[in-house]
Amino acid sequence: MRIAVLDDFQDAARNMADWARLAPRAQPTFFTDNVTGDALVERLRPFEVAVAIRERTPFRKDLLAHLPNLRMIATVGMRNLGIDVAHCRERGIVVSGTEGGGHPTAELAFGLVLALSRNIVAEDRSLRAGAWQTRRIGGVVRGRTLGLVGLGKLGTEVAGMARAFGMRVLAWSPNLTPERAGSAAEAVSRETLFAESDYVSIHMVLGERTRGLVREADLRRMKPTACLVNTSRAALVDQAALLAALHAGRLGGAALDVFDTEPVRPGDPVLDAPNTILTPHLGYATRENYEGYFPQTVENIEAFLDGAPMRLLTHD
Repeated sequence: MRIAVLDDFQDAARNMADWARLAPRAQPTFFTDNVTGDALVERLRPFEVAVAIRERTPFRKDLLAHLPNLRMIATVGMRNLGIDVAHCRERGIVVSGTEGGGHPTAELAFGLVLALSRNIVAEDRSLRAGAWQTRRIGGVVRGRTLGLVGLGKLGTEVAGMARAFGMRVLAWSPNLTPERAGSAAEAVSRETLFAESDYVSIHMVLGERTRGLVREADLRRMKPTACLVNTSRAALVDQAALLAALHAGRLGGAALDVFDTEPVRPGDPVLDAPNTILTPHLGYATRENYEGYFPQTVENIEAFLDGAPMRLLTHD
């Protein structure tokens, strides 16, 4: 059986799991680039198993229709919005996932808050270009207000980090109540969160009801010095409105780990947006996560070969 390990940009999967244990029943091929369209179909056509590293390659109905040999998709994580799980069930394609911690994404989100507060990335670039101290003057986060859009597991972790740094923490989501917020954050209205926060960090699951959740009106309520951090999904935010606000100077900055098109292509408008820190969807990409993801992926494929699939995804 042939296994395609897709989009392994960091060439991590090969050395972080014992793929040899699948021999002689299965043989993996590792791809470190990303292709789309006809090139993706041609690449995948011979394979019975595809390993998806998060949502780097979506497996929608139109792609699956061209892959008659595909029998299993092994994804990292137990949720993958890029896989049409319902259609896979109809086609008899097994979809397995892996367990992993959200701590790395929470740490990255708060790290981006700190990077924005002290202009760390911009100052690094200036120093390398020959400038010693620029006219940019950073500020502290102690005493500032962090607004969390979403107070689930990741939002709650970020809230704890913010409180440790002496920040006031607000939270809002469509279904959040003061009882649910508990002591993690102060539950406030949508209007209050965007108007009073110095940093807004997004921690929501993307779905039909949350797509475009952060609208132009929300961005206009933010202080001109306030910054937006998004380590969740780009589509949660009106991207056109965000870029317009940054170009117009209505926001102090933004730190983005997620984008409408990934990998980001040359010429994407986000690359020209001022006062931004851009990271290539690194939230989950840590050694600790990979050391869990890839051995579990091998286990999932082995279980499939044994006729007893495990860690099955039951929803998109």
